[in-house]
Amino acid sequence: MIALIMAGGVGTRFWPLSRKSNPKQFLPIISENSMIKMTVDRLKPLINPKDIYIVTAKSQVDLVYKHLPELPKENVIIEPFGMNTAPCIGLSFKHFEKKYDKNEVMIVLPADHLIKDEKTFLESLKTGKQAAQSGNLITFGIKPNYPAIGYGYIEAGKALNNEMFYVKQFKEKPDEDSAKEFLSSGNFFWNSGMFMWSINAISTAFENYLPNVSQLLSEISVKWNSEGYDADISNIYEKMDRVPIDIGIMEKAEKRGIIPVDYGWSDVGGWKALYDISQKDESENVFKGNILSINSTGNYVNSKKMIALIGIDDLVIVESDDAILITKKDRSEEVKDIVETLKKENINNLL
Repeated sequence: MIALIMAGGVGTRFWPLSRKSNPKQFLPIISENSMIKMTVDRLKPLINPKDIYIVTAKSQVDLVYKHLPELPKENVIIEPFGMNTAPCIGLSFKHFEKKYDKNEVMIVLPADHLIKDEKTFLESLKTGKQAAQSGNLITFGIKPNYPAIGYGYIEAGKALNNEMFYVKQFKEKPDEDSAKEFLSSGNFFWNSGMFMWSINAISTAFENYLPNVSQLLSEISVKWNSEGYDADISNIYEKMDRVPIDIGIMEKAEKRGIIPVDYGWSDVGGWKALYDISQKDESENVFKGNILSINSTGNYVNSKKMIALIGIDDLVIVESDDAILITKKDRSEEVKDIVETLKKENINNLL
């Protein structure tokens, strides 16, 4: 099995710690290891490091080398610049076509998710591999435990076997009432952003559903053949549709399946999500650093300086070397709006 880890994002919802120069996936947010290191390590019992690949933007290549010295340097697939998941997956399987049999199975994973039950995770990959070898495009659906409005959902249809269902439809992030209906129905699952298929199956899917991207990928392949992998492909790559693989391929495909899983998954999408999965003290606070608290509850504080809280509830306070974020916990998703404001005002030293 081949593993492809997508690691080109910027992680704006983790500002001020996540920056262009050191994005979320390279931060030790959950443990002493970076998130990309955790992602690779959980694959190692099943997949040889020589078959683990990272696809990332050119600007992040040196960070990948630094955090993952055990991977061969040629296993870093370089996007000229970030696009979306369909182009980066397409670029990657074009690499694989030159090195592997067309029936080889590949698992596609984000670099910055949390999975607590790694044994069950690896077992689900074995299940997915069997299904993918039959030509199915497989996605892994997380069994929901509350009516989340921050995730996309996948509706499962008829059972294909004891462990896999036909994908009936993909649903975008719902409102609260819809999310409650999804939860009570029992056949909706969170879209994990993890996929599995054979090289041949995904190549055929691109030809059928994203023919423009498929043609441009063929042009890139020709350029690689004549000039090597260091060839400048930016003028071809920028012509591709900036589309997620879910919308570009999975929503249109006919032979698609979902494997429901439950292994303590989180996309760790922002500061509140990190608070939710973190161990809390007796006052439901999560403190990173030297924090003094009096009559304060439900806070997330990450600071190198000593911070004292008095009568403060449900805040996120995060300090970096040059910025401090203070927000209500339930509004911490809006930190991305701060990043957009910094961009508009050309305050690039804080991006």
